[in-house]
Amino acid sequence: MYEDVATYPSLAARSVLVTGGGSGIGAEIVRNFAHQKARVAFIDIDEGASVALADEVAGRGGTARFYNCDLTDIAALRATIDRVAADQGPVTVLINNAANDQRHPMDEVTPEYWDERFAVNLKHQFFAAQAVAPGMKAAGGGAIVNMGSTSWMVGQGGMPCYTSSKSAVLGLTRALARDLGPDDIRVVSVVPGWTMTQRQIDNWLTPEAEADLMKAQCLKRKLYPQDIARVVTFFASEEARGCTSQAYVVDAGWL
Repeated sequence: MYEDVATYPSLAARSVLVTGGGSGIGAEIVRNFAHQKARVAFIDIDEGASVALADEVAGRGGTARFYNCDLTDIAALRATIDRVAADQGPVTVLINNAANDQRHPMDEVTPEYWDERFAVNLKHQFFAAQAVAPGMKAAGGGAIVNMGSTSWMVGQGGMPCYTSSKSAVLGLTRALARDLGPDDIRVVSVVPGWTMTQRQIDNWLTPEAEADLMKAQCLKRKLYPQDIARVVTFFASEEARGCTSQAYVVDAGWL
């Protein structure tokens, strides 16, 4: 299935970390970096799916190490990143992918739920970047890709905490790009449209929703995790060496 996936020599043997890599878009990102012969580590809390993914990658001759960590525990996140660096070298490609787009009505949101959603969808992106930055600087540079969402761009309702946190990813990306640029560390955001992960299919893809999507998109086909993973891999590679401080939308022309 990877015969037509581009190969980027600059990613071979690179130390890559993917958060939320056990399923969905994250799992496809892990597979793509393993296809590039990178040394891939990924963080997730779903042990069963993550172990299966690591075994699958190993079966194809790749490297994908699974680390079980709750990303909302920043001390544990920092310790896990230290372990990754000890196991495969300082991280020079970070993919901040982990998120949860659970729907939530506005009138049911409590201050505690608001904080928890921001911890799940935004906070860890900053602290993961903070943790890997010294190693990237010492290595002479690196790349950070923060995963955004078009949900706030299209004015999607029904999950105000998620859309607020995802809109903040753009501000975080630009702030980090400015601060880390002098050390040749690039920071971009990749912004997926509605992507057909198994979670999306199981929970929200109805015939009516699919019909509305096809009307809205310029391209009349559904997006799948591989469509996003290919773009992420490109921006992590030296082919994108001039790209930083921007958000790159992959939505089949929905906006």
